[in-house]
Amino acid sequence: MSKRRYTNMQVLLPTIEKMLESGKSHREIEAELGLEGDRPVHNLLKRQRKKAAKGAPKFRGRKPAKTLQEYKYENKRLKMEVKVLQDFLQSTERK
Repeated sequence: MSKRRYTNMQVLLPTIEKMLESGKSHREIEAELGLEGDRPVHNLLKRQRKKAAKGAPKFRGRKPAKTLQEYKYENKRLKMEVKVLQDFLQSTERK
């Protein structure tokens, strides 16, 4: 029998899961369902775990625009940081 396509394997997924719950090994399942190839049951279950773990896709795109108030606050904070650093350098006589 030739290799089965992924879509055909998706149809077999509930059957495979029931067989696993009943205690059958991957090789026994492959033999019973006539699956060939390099570990098809293992690969199918691995794909399913990846799909489940992936979850929602991350948001990609631009960050929302900042308001003028946020820019002013950030500018004030940065100016304070610069002043603190300048004072530190003067106290250590490096400037």
